[in-house]
Amino acid sequence: MANSTDLTSLIDRVRDARVLVVGDVMLDRFVQGEVARISPEAPVPVCRVTEEAAMLGGAGNVTRNLAALGASVDFIGVVGDDEAGGEIRALMGALDSVTSDIIEDAGRQTSIKTRYFSGVQQLLRVDRETTRPVSDALAARLGEAACRALERCGALVLSDYGKGVLTAPLTASLIAAARAAGKPVIVDPKGDDFTRYAGASLITPNRRELAAASRMDVTSEDAIIAAARHIAGECGIEGVLVTRSAAGMSLVGADEVANLVAEAREVFDVSGAGDTVVAALAAARAVGIEAIDAARLANLAAGIVVGKVGTAVAWADDVIDAIHRRELLLPGETKVMSPDSAGDRIKAWRGRGDCIGFTNGCFDLIHPGHVALLAKSRAACDRLVVGLNSDASVRRLKGEARPVQNEAARAAVLASLASVDLVVIFPEDTPLALIEKFRPDMLAKGADYTVDTVVGAELVQGWGGEVRLIDLEEGHSTTATIERLSR
Repeated sequence: MANSTDLTSLIDRVRDARVLVVGDVMLDRFVQGEVARISPEAPVPVCRVTEEAAMLGGAGNVTRNLAALGASVDFIGVVGDDEAGGEIRALMGALDSVTSDIIEDAGRQTSIKTRYFSGVQQLLRVDRETTRPVSDALAARLGEAACRALERCGALVLSDYGKGVLTAPLTASLIAAARAAGKPVIVDPKGDDFTRYAGASLITPNRRELAAASRMDVTSEDAIIAAARHIAGECGIEGVLVTRSAAGMSLVGADEVANLVAEAREVFDVSGAGDTVVAALAAARAVGIEAIDAARLANLAAGIVVGKVGTAVAWADDVIDAIHRRELLLPGETKVMSPDSAGDRIKAWRGRGDCIGFTNGCFDLIHPGHVALLAKSRAACDRLVVGLNSDASVRRLKGEARPVQNEAARAAVLASLASVDLVVIFPEDTPLALIEKFRPDMLAKGADYTVDTVVGAELVQGWGGEVRLIDLEEGHSTTATIERLSR
C-alpha cells in the first residue's frame, strides 16, 4: 500500500493512462435563479432565472473527470438527432485529451437532466430522456467501435445509467473482450441484477444499490462487507467498491477488505461524485496501480468533488493538494489554487450567495500597507481572491533583482492572512484573464490608482460589479523597504 508521498507519484502515472468509456451520456443543465415570492397561481416559488449552464453528465461526466486527472479517453456512446445531442458533441469535442465516437439514434431523445437552483437550494429537477434499449444493429456498431478502441486503452469503464445503451448482450461482449485482452473492467452499475456484469474487475455500487442487488442488510460495516462478498461470489465479479457517502468507502476483494474514511471537508453537492470515483479508479488501474491504492485516490477525488457545485470534476492539482495536506497534517482547505480549481471554489461560494472580491499585486515583501489593503478589501466582500504575479511576471514588471521572495513563499504568506480566502498565481503581466474567468462582484485596488487605470475595471462594471479604491497606509512601500535595506 502506498503512503502519502507515493500517492503523489501515482497521480503522475495516471497522466499516462488511456481509458475506454462506454455508456449512457447525458446533458446536465443547471438553471440558477432568484426566488423572492410565491406564485399567486399556486403555492410554488417564482424563480427569476439569472444564469444557465450545461455540461456533460453520466458517462460524459466520467470522461470529464478522466480528462481533468490528465488521462486520455476514448468515449463511445449514443445521442438522439436533436439539439441536446449536438451540445454533447460540442462539449466532448472541447476536451483536448478525448477521442469520441458518438453514434446518432434517430427518434431517440438525448438524455437531459435540468436542475433549477436558488442559491444552493435545488428547487426542481426535470428529466427528458429515452430509456428503450438500442437496436441490435446499433449495439453491434457500438461493440465494433469499442473493440477497436480497446486495443489502445489500458482499462474499460462501463457507465450504466439504465438509458438503454448497455444492453445485456453488449455488456457481456464488452467485458469478455476486455478480459481476453487482459484489460481491467470497472462498472458503475444500475438496477438490481448485477449478474449482467459477470467477469468485471470492479463494480462501484452505493449502499442503496448494494442493498437492492444483494437483497441483504447493509446498515452496518460488517453487513456491507457480507453483502459485497455475496455479490462478488454470486455474480462472478472480482471486487466491489461500496461508496457509503459520509461514511467513506469499503473495498471488498477476494482476499482483502479495506475501509476508507470519507475525505470531504465541506459538502456543497454530491451529484456526480460516483462518476469521479469511477474515473479515478479506472485511470489508476489502467496504468497498473493496485486496487487499494486506486481506491485511495478515488476516495480523495470524491472528497474534493462534493465540495464543489454541480457535476464538478477533481483536477489532478486538487488531488495532489489533498495528498500534501494529509501528509503535513494541515487542517481545512488550502488557499493556494490553480485557476481551474479556484474557479470551482468560487462557483461554490457564489452558489451560496457570497459576494466575491478580487485584488492583485506582486506582494513581494508583505508590510502593514499590504495587510491594511487586504483587510479593507475583505471588509467589502464575503470572499477575497488575490491574484499574485508569478516570479517571471514580477521580473518583467520590477526588474531582474525582483522578486525578493519567490512565488511559493509570497503565496504562503498571503494565504496565512485571515483576510485572504484564496490565492491564485498568474503568469501574465496583468490579471485580466483571471478577472474574466472569476467574474468578481468587487474589484479592489489602492487609491493611488484611478478607476480608469485599474485593469479589468470596465469588465467588472460591465457585468454590474463594483470597483473600490482602497485608502493606503502612508509610509509603507516594498520598493522603499528594499532601498533602505541596501543602504
